[in-house]
Amino acid sequence: MRKKVSIIGAGNVGATAAHWVAAKELADVVLLDVAEGIPQGKGLDLLEAMPIEKRDCSILGTNDYADTKESNVVVITAGIARKPGMSRDDLLNTNYKIMTDVVAKVVAASPKCVIIVVSNPLDAMAQTAFRQAGFPRERVIGMAGVLDSARFRTFIAEELKVSVENVTAFVLGGHGDTMVPLPRYSTVAGIPITELLEPARVEALVQRTRDGGAEIVKYLKTGSAYYAPSAAAVEMVEAILKDKKKILPCAAYLQGEYGITGLYVGVPCKLGAGGLEQILEIKLTAEEQTALQKSADAVKELCSVLGVA
Repeated sequence: MRKKVSIIGAGNVGATAAHWVAAKELADVVLLDVAEGIPQGKGLDLLEAMPIEKRDCSILGTNDYADTKESNVVVITAGIARKPGMSRDDLLNTNYKIMTDVVAKVVAASPKCVIIVVSNPLDAMAQTAFRQAGFPRERVIGMAGVLDSARFRTFIAEELKVSVENVTAFVLGGHGDTMVPLPRYSTVAGIPITELLEPARVEALVQRTRDGGAEIVKYLKTGSAYYAPSAAAVEMVEAILKDKKKILPCAAYLQGEYGITGLYVGVPCKLGAGGLEQILEIKLTAEEQTALQKSADAVKELCSVLGVA
């Protein structure tokens, strides 16, 4: 019996995630959205590509959570983007209401699933999903670090003119301005980039990573990134479905790790069939620990506004 992945939200990120899942033949896909016709049309279009791609995946577009029943993994991309004149708190509260509604319906249909949260603001929405689901922390994970580290790897590979396959990078902390890229743990064929680049160039790449999402928004003007965010979510899906025990930076609920308790913060995670199977604690310098705590404080501020801290 094939695995089942449901994706909540059929916008650019959700629909592209469905594309990646089907292209990799990881699972049957249910694409759900509140907008009538959108998930059905995109789902059918993708289904009709399967004979060309020689992939045996069922893809169903729907507005009914009953169709998501007994999903192995549920990816939540639902939420609204910030609009002109909208305050951060307005965005936060609107997406909070959407997330609580979505998670309640997801849990009712698939009480044994692993939830991957992609909606923004990422860390606060992951915390909201965790509180609403009532699942153990192992089964509610946020997607941020995979995307941020992929951006860092892209910029490192471009700078040094090497294959992206040779580059590993780690980004910790919240998803946003306070993220904590770690150059000491970022390598090219095992060599730390701090030995290959001048400090000023390293810092420039770190800052470009922090601004990665904004850089794309500036180009698109009316939208935000979706190819890399959806690919990042699907890397997490694949690690879980294939029980790969893969180490990826994800937003996880910390219970004392890195000196932080009761918050979703980006840390190195081992993903397997059980979802989050282990949090790896790496040694940080005093400066890195301070930056991570600052990032956690920013997450806590948002969670406090929502009452989910």
